[in-house]
Order: sequence, then C-alpha cells, then structure tokens
Amino acid sequence: MKLNVLFSPVNADELYFTNKTTVVIDVLRASASIITALANGAKEVIPMATVDFAVKLSGGLFGGQTILGGERNTKMIEGFAVGNSPYEYSKNVVENKYIVFYTTNGSKAIVKAKYSENLFVSSFNNLRAVADQLAKLNNDVEILCAGNNNRFSLEDSVCSGMLIEEMRKKVTGIELSDSSLAALAIYERFGLNILEMLKHSEHGKKLLQNGFERDLEYCSRYNVTSTIPYFDGKTLKVLDPYHVQSGVSNDG
Repeated sequence: MKLNVLFSPVNADELYFTNKTTVVIDVLRASASIITALANGAKEVIPMATVDFAVKLSGGLFGGQTILGGERNTKMIEGFAVGNSPYEYSKNVVENKYIVFYTTNGSKAIVKAKYSENLFVSSFNNLRAVADQLAKLNNDVEILCAGNNNRFSLEDSVCSGMLIEEMRKKVTGIELSDSSLAALAIYERFGLNILEMLKHSEHGKKLLQNGFERDLEYCSRYNVTSTIPYFDGKTLKVLDPYHVQSGVSNDG
C-alpha cells in the first residue's frame, strides 16, 4: 500500500483521480459538517463546485426536502438555509433531508476527486474509522487536503499526517511518498494539541475573528464518530461497505 498526500486540489486535475482510492480532508469545517449531517440522518449531501450551480440544483430537487447549505469565506451565503457550522446540521434540521452543499474549499475538493473509484471524507472526528476502512481495502490511497483557497492549510496537513500515522499502526510495509513523509513530519510537530493548532492556523484565526470559536472545538474532537461519508459518483452517503472496491490483499 502506498500513501500520497496532495496539499491542495490545485496540484492535480480531475482525471488524476480516476480509479483511485481518495480521502478528502477539510478540517475547518466542511468535513465535520458533512459527517455531522449524515450522522444526524440526512439522506444525502450533494457537493457543488459553484454557488450558482448549487442554487439552480436545489430549486428542482426532492419536492421541498432539500436544504441549501454552505459558506463563502466563512460566512453563510445569502439565500442559503444553513452555513458551514457543524452545529447547524442538527437532527431536527437535517433528518431525512437532501443537502445541496457548497463551501469555499471542501465541496470543490470533493468535486475535483469525483472520478475516484472510492472517495471518502475524513476529519479528526472520524479519522480512526476511515483508517480502519482504508486498511480493509488495502488499496493505494490519495489523501487530498482541501487547503485554503488553493493554498497550503496547516490543519488539513496535520490531519493527513495523523491519518498516515493511524494507517502505519494497522498495515505493515506501507510505502510513503515524499509528500506523505512531509505530512507525517507536520503532524509530529503540530499535532500534539489539535485545538491549539487550529486556533493558531490561518483559517482558524479567521474563524475566531468571525465568532466561530465553538466550531474549532467541535472540529478538534478526535475519533468521536464512526460515520464515514462515501461518494457514490453523484452524492455523499453514509458508507455502505458493500459498495467499495478493494484491491488485491497482501501484506501491505
């Protein structure tokens, strides 16, 4: 098994992900919001690459059972029902609903990787469950950091390094690319206190300035859920293990 990290979606085009197993990470905050929505009973989360397409799609879907959610530059977009705080995706809001979802970084990264054979969404919240699933598949893995406006993101890189460390505990003989080695080093340097790291990251500081301190605490929680969002080619749903493609089993 080989692990590779892409520190920004700008580093690869859509076809790069064809037939690959990919994990998208957007710690602040899309991953947590998607995971929370599905854990609270949302039927599907439909990631969008643009606001305009999200608005157009939401108008004709599922007869009033659609919620338009997300943000632009941390703020809820005018006309959207909810923003990108995981607290907004509570059971009473999202249960049995379809969520059309746009965010500055996370949803676009998911769309970028849409041709993956297996595509999962991870954060600190469900990291161990994702690592367990990847170990079962035993495929090579691309870890795609959503980044910050197509730039490097400390929090996504730390999370990718932590995921690599979890994988090393579960699978022998893992091969690491140069970028995976770098992510592991970043995790070892900055991952000791996740919440403090989030508070000192560029995006974390911006969220604090805009009043989202509770979201940082929420996104810092480690291994609090086993919910894994899985992209089926069109939408994100809770992982059905029978719908993922495994590689040839070996010792790593």
